[in-house]
Amino acid sequence: MFDKYSIKKGESLENVAKMFNTNVDVLKQINNIYYDDMVRAGMDIIVPKNRDQYFNYYVIEKGDNLYEIARKYNINPELLASMNGLEMDDYIYPNQELLIPKSGYSYYITKDGDTLDMVSDVFRVNKDELMNDNSTIYLMPGQIMVKKNR
Repeated sequence: MFDKYSIKKGESLENVAKMFNTNVDVLKQINNIYYDDMVRAGMDIIVPKNRDQYFNYYVIEKGDNLYEIARKYNINPELLASMNGLEMDDYIYPNQELLIPKSGYSYYITKDGDTLDMVSDVFRVNKDELMNDNSTIYLMPGQIMVKKNR
């Protein structure tokens, strides 16, 4: 679901986002990057892979809030916030794009100290099945892990 990419000299997050058919906000969220000047040549970042397989997208409109968006898509508001690198009380703004988890999958966001065994237990699957559903596993805090509901 994610790949590692090494920033090359002269590249910006905007360049990388275009290469991987994503946007700068998503790259900042999944890599815990707060400022553009934090990105340097040689730095390894996580980039989305096959992102459309697991997610839909929603562009925030004026007056939206996470609770209403979560209710509209019948998902847990805390999962929605976490998948998008947000806290429940964070400000969301018009034209911001959110990842919306697709139905038919279960999702887990890794925490510091998680192991493959622990995540497998959360999903109640064996490690092989987990690795099959997630082609790249780093177990870095904040990685979205997916299990296809069978």
